[in-house]
Amino acid sequence: MTHPASSSPQGFQVFGVHGIGEVRPGDDLAALLKAALPPGEELRDGDILVITSKIVSKAEGRVRPGADRADAIAEETERVVARRGDTVISQTRHGFVMAAAGVDASNTEPGTVLLLPDDSDASARRVRAALGGRVGVIISDTFGRPWRHGLIDVAIGAAGVRPLEDFRGGTDTHGNPLNATVTALVDEVAAAAELVKGKLDGVPIAVVRGLGHLVTDDDGPGVRPLIRPADEDMFRYGSREVVFARRTIRQFSADPVDPEAVRRAVAAGIAAPAPHHTTPWRFVLVESADTRLRLVDAMREAWIADLKGDGFSEESIAKRIRRGDVLREAPYLVVPCLVMEGSHTYRDDRRNASEREMFVVAMGAGVENFLVQLAVEGLGSAWVSSTMFCRPVVRQVLDLPDSWDPMGCVAVGHAAAPPRDRAPRDAADFILTR
Repeated sequence: MTHPASSSPQGFQVFGVHGIGEVRPGDDLAALLKAALPPGEELRDGDILVITSKIVSKAEGRVRPGADRADAIAEETERVVARRGDTVISQTRHGFVMAAAGVDASNTEPGTVLLLPDDSDASARRVRAALGGRVGVIISDTFGRPWRHGLIDVAIGAAGVRPLEDFRGGTDTHGNPLNATVTALVDEVAAAAELVKGKLDGVPIAVVRGLGHLVTDDDGPGVRPLIRPADEDMFRYGSREVVFARRTIRQFSADPVDPEAVRRAVAAGIAAPAPHHTTPWRFVLVESADTRLRLVDAMREAWIADLKGDGFSEESIAKRIRRGDVLREAPYLVVPCLVMEGSHTYRDDRRNASEREMFVVAMGAGVENFLVQLAVEGLGSAWVSSTMFCRPVVRQVLDLPDSWDPMGCVAVGHAAAPPRDRAPRDAADFILTR
């Protein structure tokens, strides 16, 4: 096999290691490998060992009763990316996005399932240290791929192997600049090794020989550089999970908010349905820190005045106004406003009230679109109703037309911590069939 890049070898060899046998908890994988090598065959400097994660999981005791598979998937899941029937695509706590959080019921004893290694990079380092010499170790597992049928092996752990080759800043053979070309070397090696391991042949380890230029003296960073951060992931949510991605966030980090991400969320908001082909939404982006402070201070004073008029005690008032702290502490505020332009006027109050309700429903649809898109952009949000109770004050501070009705205020920012789990709601509780 050849590669046109000047730094690549003229060819390399891949061969499977037969005779490993069934791996049990506590087994020494390095010792099993050495014992299974053919007589007279030894590992050479520059060899790369590709080890199927299943035997690493077995050796490390990452085995669970099969009856608990659903529980195991839930425990290993950091975030559900998509769901269809019984199939769940999950992000694991390692950062991998894969089917069933990597919980596997194949190639294990009946009635059991295998979890991914607790730390595959650490597993690779331990095997490498036990083998000795200048060799690389890759732990591989099988992943599906968006938009393509078929599975492929990729690296989920590595030691002593360069994980990436970054060509950005260079040029191709025609002189064109390379702006996005970063090759996942360890994934390519893992995929090549799978050709001689196979899923049904009982060959869990392969040796890749001839790629010594990828082997490093130190253990290296493992596979961490391959894991795309969530805020860079354009496909963070599966289409069926997008709506559920929106969760109310009340504590924000100090990370700045990208104004363009908010504007993309506004574009989603104004895609909502509306009556009479109107556009009843306006989004006021409060990007100035000074304006945000003046707004929340003015709303706070109006709220206090209302509560005093209701006869609440000073202690009770202080407790209630703390609910508005989410707006004060948010790094970015958005005030959605309803405009009734294009609405119809009728001769009776009943239909006029229904007309406004119709526009309010459209406004709610626009705000919901906006909130969902913020979540897709990786931003947290909290929709707070405060502005609806002091509209004249909000209009004055933000210098808005009298025809604009503030419909709450949305706090926007990066979540300081994941949202708290909440019990799922059963749709059947909210359905009436006739």
